[in-house]
Amino acid sequence: MTGTAPPTPRRTLRGASRRALRGTGVPAPAAAVLDVAAVLAFVLVGRRSHAEGLDLAGTLGTAWPFLAGLATGWVAARGWRAPSSRRTGAAVWAAAVAVGVLLRATTGDGAPVSFVVVTAFVLAALLLGWRVVAALVGCSGRR
Repeated sequence: MTGTAPPTPRRTLRGASRRALRGTGVPAPAAAVLDVAAVLAFVLVGRRSHAEGLDLAGTLGTAWPFLAGLATGWVAARGWRAPSSRRTGAAVWAAAVAVGVLLRATTGDGAPVSFVVVTAFVLAALLLGWRVVAALVGCSGRR
């Protein structure tokens, strides 16, 4: 013996663990559409609950900071590689909230703490929620 420990075998991810990391096979374009739809749903519900109009210009004016954040998250996470993974979802969510709130605040629309909290929770439910559902549906067919 030379006094060195034998190398430990490398663990590999198998089955559900590997699928959870890489996503469930939702194509990147479909995942991007679902993410954009989630942000637009957030904006439309928010505008409706504050008695603002649902016209196209107003909706896009409210949505653009969060859509910019969404795009930032997709690029930062390389979302096209594993678009439906929870890791991509978390990165996209974090960027949508952080960049969206920052842009909103710097353009004069304001971002009170209550708005930031609601934004974080609602976008988490929407952007992570569809990924959880996709993972559950994807796993149920393999049992």
